Amino acid sequence: MDASTSLIMAQPSPLAAAPKPMADMAKADAASKEYESVFISQFLGSMFSGIKSDGITGGGQGEEMFRSLMVNEYGKSLEQRGGFGLAAHMKAELLKHQQAAAQ
Repeated sequence: MDASTSLIMAQPSPLAAAPKPMADMAKADAASKEYESVFISQFLGSMFSGIKSDGITGGGQGEEMFRSLMVNEYGKSLEQRGGFGLAAHMKAELLKHQQAAAQ
């Protein structure tokens, strides 16, 4: 194999480099929704940080851990119900960047 043949073989084919619009849109949609879910969880986490537990459970490290899990689930639930509207804007920006990179 000479140098020109190995150079041609090392280049990606144009078909492999072509973006898959539906796959990219699905990935952008999933990433934007996950981003909003994490954002909402962080927002709610700061609201719950000042609340001290007392009573039957008595607080402690275990309750702190489970509280963070609860806040994460609240974030996911709020995002599924429409969230703050960040996901739509994030998806649009991600798709813009993907189109710019493909050109």
